[in-house]
Amino acid sequence: MAESAPQTPAKSIAPHKSLAVFCASADGARPEYRAIAEELGRALAARGLGLIYGGAKVGLMGAVADSALAAGGLVIGVIPHVLVDKEVAHRGITELHITSTMHTRKALMGEKADAFLMLPGGYGTFEEMFEVLAWQTLKLHSKPVVLLNVAGFYDKLLEFLDVCDREGMLRGNRHILLVANSVDQALQLAGLVTGS
Repeated sequence: MAESAPQTPAKSIAPHKSLAVFCASADGARPEYRAIAEELGRALAARGLGLIYGGAKVGLMGAVADSALAAGGLVIGVIPHVLVDKEVAHRGITELHITSTMHTRKALMGEKADAFLMLPGGYGTFEEMFEVLAWQTLKLHSKPVVLLNVAGFYDKLLEFLDVCDREGMLRGNRHILLVANSVDQALQLAGLVTGS
């Protein structure tokens, strides 16, 4: 299946830098998850940073995109054809790229992004996070990978990664996953803003 051309308004101008955000197509059980997604979208727009995300209009994906759009931000969605209906592709964003596979989706997001950030999510989010971390350990990119640990969502995963490190499985690469507890800290760790 061929890649589709992006839907782009003629007046869109790419921002200087963009952040790829991986997160759930569900809202999750706690209101904090959606609140932080919305805060992130507003913060990106306020700082002139573009959002690159999974292209859905539902769940945390929709929340981060809608809040960035409402604040005047540039939002680029990348979604595989198989998920256009299932994840309800967001047709109101700046650009929507429909790819042939999940692999081409992630490759395009990785190519366009200056850094990666994870919000709460499920298997898809975990897989995307570990893939960009694996790419970094293989020196396929040197872009920051930041996990925004909302309300302790990732505490147990971080503990497990510490176990993996102690057991010699991460080969000294445990430190490449940067951990933030706030949107401002996440954007600083991602190298997209400087500290105040």
